[in-house]
Amino acid sequence: MLSVLIETRNDEEGLARTLASLVGGAVEGVVRDVIVCDAGSTDQTHRVAEHAGCHYVTSGIAACIAQAKGDWLLFLEPGARLAEGWTDEVVAHTARQTMPARFSPARGNRAPFLSRVFSSSRALAEGLVVNKRQAAALAKGASSAEALARGLATRKLDAEIWVAPRK
Repeated sequence: MLSVLIETRNDEEGLARTLASLVGGAVEGVVRDVIVCDAGSTDQTHRVAEHAGCHYVTSGIAACIAQAKGDWLLFLEPGARLAEGWTDEVVAHTARQTMPARFSPARGNRAPFLSRVFSSSRALAEGLVVNKRQAAALAKGASSAEALARGLATRKLDAEIWVAPRK
């Protein structure tokens, strides 16, 4: 079972798009719970989370991880969308691996070569699948999910993600 954590701030539309891509995983029983980690939103983010049945937490990434019920966590940026078939790949990975993993960018979503070379990368742009124990240890020194994921050695999953647009 997987807990999904989405750290957001004033991105109700992006949150709704991401939550919609998780419906298949919830129906299949892969997604156990979704936790929206809010970093001070002033828009209607809390309403989007409540209407979708998510847990809504405002007290930091460590508190979000502590509330997660799954043994594995999936961190996503608001606006990111998982491509169809992602559940099979994540289930297979969590059954055989202990190391974290990231999704592959969707073929139609890849930025041009020079844009990739000259832009700074976001650690959560391709999502992050990590076991809860490791995430809890990393969260002790991290102020955000982005900080938790930065510099982490990961395996690349065969499942694709439509990366959230830059803000």
